[in-house]
Amino acid sequence: MIMAVLLVLAGCNTTAETKAEEKPQRPILIQGPMPIEAEKFAERLENVKVEESGSTFEFYIGTVEGYPVIVTKTGKGFANTGAATALAIEKYNPAAIINQGTSGGHDPALNVFDIVLGKRSVNIGALKTGELAKGEGIEPTEWKPMDLMASEGSAGEDPDAENIRYYEGDKDLLAAANAVKDTYSKGKVVEGTIGSADFWNNEVDRINWIHEKYGTSVEEMETAAAAQISAAYDIPFLGIRVLSNNKTNDGAYNPDTASANQDYVYEVVKEYISVLSTKQ
Repeated sequence: MIMAVLLVLAGCNTTAETKAEEKPQRPILIQGPMPIEAEKFAERLENVKVEESGSTFEFYIGTVEGYPVIVTKTGKGFANTGAATALAIEKYNPAAIINQGTSGGHDPALNVFDIVLGKRSVNIGALKTGELAKGEGIEPTEWKPMDLMASEGSAGEDPDAENIRYYEGDKDLLAAANAVKDTYSKGKVVEGTIGSADFWNNEVDRINWIHEKYGTSVEEMETAAAAQISAAYDIPFLGIRVLSNNKTNDGAYNPDTASANQDYVYEVVKEYISVLSTKQ
């Protein structure tokens, strides 16, 4: 009788261990808006298969050092990025999301090929104008930030919405990125604020105004959207953006920055995989 019980218990333990071993690892999701910002990383994946959704979103599903990693081409802008992020979370349940790519500099201390780790990101396109009648002109420097997450009612009528909403980068992802920054030799790697909106600023005075008001290091069109959706699903998130140009110090555009950033992000992913391995 005792032997039978022991055999049953041993069988239960074996079954439990087998189920634990079979539990799938949640992938790390890497986002890039354009092919130039996603495909080089995708080429480094092993055992790749490609899935498409709609006419815009492509998912390259593979592994890095045996760990599941998915690279997605999101398309440009807030709508594409928000949709791509929500879709990827629902389809693949990622352990973490890194949104990476190129950006324009806002900080004159940063140069082309420098990389900004998004300690925080912010929507710099959510703005409320002042009350001006016909013929009174426009005053863009007087526009106020509008926190779209402050109220379920009309944000335009809620005084609490006249604040800046920052999305904090995940501490573990940020630590992994800092841990490998010495592997990057083409520029500096610094922590900063990534500003996002569906516009392209070439006016230096406006760039300086945003830099002063929001504390932005760079601007682009995607990170804050991905951060917002990641926060809604409680998924660890980090933006990593390389300067491809900087109007504030005459830094000319260089398309090779996209490739350099993906090489660095690949090192970040390997470091983060080691972090995840210690937690599992």
